[in-house]
Amino acid sequence: MDKIEDSSEYLGIDESITDYVMSKVDDWQDYYQSNYAGQHAEYYRLFAGIWEEQDSMRASERSRLIAPALSQAVESSAAEIEEATFGRGNWFDIRDDAGDEESVSIDMYKEKLTEDMKTANVRSQISECILTSAIYGTGIGEICLEDVEEIKPAVRSIAEGQLSEIGVVREWRTMVTLKPVLPQNFCIDPLATSIKSSVGVAIDEFVSLDYVERMQEAGIYVSEYVGSAAPDSELEPDDDLDSVWDDHKVRLTRYYGRVPRHMLEAEATAETDEDKMEAGDMVEAIIVIANGGTLLKAEANPYMMRDRPVVAFRWDKAPGRFWGRGVCEKGYMSQKALDTEMRARIDALNMTIHPMIAMDARKMPRGYRPEIAPGKVLLTNGDPRETLHPFNFGTVDQITFTQGASLQAMVQQATGAVDSAGLAGQVNGEATAAGISMSLGATIKRHKRTLTMFQDEFLIPFVQAAAYRYMQFDPERYPVNDYSFSAESSLGIMAREYETTQLTQLLQSMPPQSPTYNIILKAVIDNMAISNRTEIIASIDASSQPDPQQQQKQEQMLQAEQQRVQELHQAQVGLMDAQSKESLADAEKRMAEAKSIPRQDEIDMVKAATANLDDGVQDEREFQRRLQITDRVLQEKKIEMAYKDKQEDRQMRMNQEQQIRQGMAQQMPPQPPMQPPMEPPMQPPMEQDAALIETLMGDEEI
Repeated sequence: MDKIEDSSEYLGIDESITDYVMSKVDDWQDYYQSNYAGQHAEYYRLFAGIWEEQDSMRASERSRLIAPALSQAVESSAAEIEEATFGRGNWFDIRDDAGDEESVSIDMYKEKLTEDMKTANVRSQISECILTSAIYGTGIGEICLEDVEEIKPAVRSIAEGQLSEIGVVREWRTMVTLKPVLPQNFCIDPLATSIKSSVGVAIDEFVSLDYVERMQEAGIYVSEYVGSAAPDSELEPDDDLDSVWDDHKVRLTRYYGRVPRHMLEAEATAETDEDKMEAGDMVEAIIVIANGGTLLKAEANPYMMRDRPVVAFRWDKAPGRFWGRGVCEKGYMSQKALDTEMRARIDALNMTIHPMIAMDARKMPRGYRPEIAPGKVLLTNGDPRETLHPFNFGTVDQITFTQGASLQAMVQQATGAVDSAGLAGQVNGEATAAGISMSLGATIKRHKRTLTMFQDEFLIPFVQAAAYRYMQFDPERYPVNDYSFSAESSLGIMAREYETTQLTQLLQSMPPQSPTYNIILKAVIDNMAISNRTEIIASIDASSQPDPQQQQKQEQMLQAEQQRVQELHQAQVGLMDAQSKESLADAEKRMAEAKSIPRQDEIDMVKAATANLDDGVQDEREFQRRLQITDRVLQEKKIEMAYKDKQEDRQMRMNQEQQIRQGMAQQMPPQPPMQPPMEPPMQPPMEQDAALIETLMGDEEI
């Protein structure tokens, strides 16, 4: 493919896509060099312990010592994020949003993706991006596709199955890798705050000529002549090297972004290429340029999700800019002060430790140059005790040690990187549990904040992009499906140790028989880094399960107890029933005895009715009339007494039934009360009869 050029009449210029891309890349590179390159280079020197003359704080400074405090902070912080990400083995998870049961198993999909990333050494590449972010403030990675030849041992049957041949099987596969990118090799629009918000991004770096030739042989790059690039220290990974290798290297610029449509050549006959072209004046494309002028590749974005193959995250956000704040930037001032303090002490030691001598020049031989060395002979004109005199500038003040320790604590305070040596005395001032908890709590929160940004901006987008590329270029192994990805990152090593301490203290406050004891014990073991953690947790789960034989025995004892309670309840009901029947029989007996005995009041009433009869009156008619009245009165009295007796009997039965129900309610669930049978009320004597009796007995004297 030749250079893609286009004469744009309406623009009035003749500009190729190579010029368009390189003009943007050069402008963006100049902006970075003017504002960030010097700071990033110094951050790297402080981390690596490389001294440069421009890093001196005093003109008279002679020592080149660099304290390791900032380097320790960078490594500790990066290790904390790596441990939180990869400490549990599985560092990402997959969920099926679509809920399609016919799709491939999610566990199998996750296992394949994990295996391929392990083969591609992705974990090591991510760790390098984390370290880059801790040093410079921003971690950048380029998602690459490589055709890898897998060689596996195999056995093949020959001679109709009678013999076996041992050999290998070769298979070409597409692998997704992650390439860490240094800040000086990354170009982005100065107004952008993320990869997506920029019009485009570019990776400008030196590669070997052999790499370009292999890509040309594979048909990925155009077969154009590519010579060696001119030296450029700004693109070198380490600009402090004494000599730079300039042979057989190419400056390769890979641009991922939007370009004008009229500049991008598209084959009209290829339907797939037409589908890749987007509507509008700008097209998302991939442009590869060698040595700033040779176009090797120009095509529309070939990925099905139209995403750019670059991911980046900031260690800490800096409002309004793409470049973040790293550990070196946070602890820069404290580190410079610590270096100045230590270099001043070393320079002072030069004046106090090394021997010096004062002499009278008038008594020294003419032209003699005295030197102090072991076994050296000094010539003097006269008594040496009067000519030579040892001389020193005193001793170094011991306060510099205290100042150095305070400055090192300031580095840890600024960066949030706390080690075990500085935890007790330098961080919290007192080795108390409350002080340590407060210090660790603040530190863990800062690491958790960085971990969250790393997951949201870098880890999950990379895993998602890798899965989509496997779906597109290896659909047999990775069937296309709508999956959702999440991180399985946990606490870092320092946070886990702190949490384990808290759980251990809580574990000591409860008895082993408590159901919560095993749960907390499992949490403590889960935070440990032992190899057989899973087996120990499984053993705890198995021990917490009840014994089947013991469980069966307990069930039998429970059934026997329930049967005994039921029999006791039945016996109590029978006893209460017998007592009720006995009470009813006794009541009936008493009622019968009461009815058989004449009532005294009835006899008295009869006597009173016949007391006034005149013995002299013999009128039979009057006697019969009064006798009828008396009989009627007696009958009415009997009716009234029978009514009262029945009322008393019914009330007694109701009381007995109520007592029986109350006794049964104590042993059985409550039941709705039974309604007593309705009985017709006994009618009292008729009012007419009472009036008749009063009329007959009113005014007469009987």
